[in-house]
Amino acid sequence: MESRLKVLGHPVHPMLVMFPVALLVTALIFDVVDTVGGPSFLGEAAYWNILVGLIGGVLAAVAGSFDLLALPTGTRAKRVGLAHAGANIAVILLFAAVWVVRLNAEYRAAGGALLAIEVVAVALLGISAWLGGELVDRLGVGVDPEADLNAPSSLRPSTPERIGDMR
Repeated sequence: MESRLKVLGHPVHPMLVMFPVALLVTALIFDVVDTVGGPSFLGEAAYWNILVGLIGGVLAAVAGSFDLLALPTGTRAKRVGLAHAGANIAVILLFAAVWVVRLNAEYRAAGGALLAIEVVAVALLGISAWLGGELVDRLGVGVDPEADLNAPSSLRPSTPERIGDMR
C-alpha cells in the first residue's frame, strides 16, 4: 500500500518519526546521567528534549494517521497499525505527564518516579518502533507498489500513470 501523505514522492511519516524517537530517548539518557550525579544542566536539557519530542511526536502521529486510516479493516496491517498508534499515543501521554510535572517544579530534573515513567515510555517506544518496522518491512505499508532494486527516482515518474500520482 502506497503512503497517502508524501513530499517529493516519499512518505512523510517515516521522515518525522526519527526526531521524537531520538529526542525522547536522549531525554531519558540525560535524566539517568543527571540522577546518578552528572552535570545538573542535563536535567534541564532533558526537559526541553521532551517538549520538542512531544511536538515532533504529535506531528508524526498526524502524518501516520493518513496511512492508518487508509488501511483496510480486517487486515493484519490494520491490527498492527492500531497497536503501533496506541503504543505511540501512550508514549506521548506518559512523556507529556512527565513534562507537565516538571513544568511547575522548582528544578526541572527528574526524580525516581518520573524516571521510572520515562523508562516505561521508552520501552513502549521500542515496541512501537518494532511494530512500525513490521508495517513497512513485512506488510509493505507506505511502500511504493513499483518499488524494486532498480526503480527509477521518485522525482522522475517512469510511466504516465505515475505522473498523475505526483502531488
